[in-house]
Amino acid sequence: MVINEYFIVFPEGDAQEIPGRLPVNALVDINGRELELPLRTNKMIVFRVHRIQVKEGRGGSETLHFLEQLSADELVPYVQAGP
Repeated sequence: MVINEYFIVFPEGDAQEIPGRLPVNALVDINGRELELPLRTNKMIVFRVHRIQVKEGRGGSETLHFLEQLSADELVPYVQAGP
């Protein structure tokens, strides 16, 4: 039996298991769920997957998604235009 595990790794080094693989440059929330674009506001905690590392072993693999936190200014291009 092969076990594949997926994790997000926060900038501080803490890791959290997630249900599946994420693409590079995906915007995710603090739980590792991919966000739908456009965002409603730039006043939220958002991370971007900037690197992926796969560690393979005998019984499976671990996929690590390294995150970087985006500032409010960096989120402005992803926010929908107001009414």
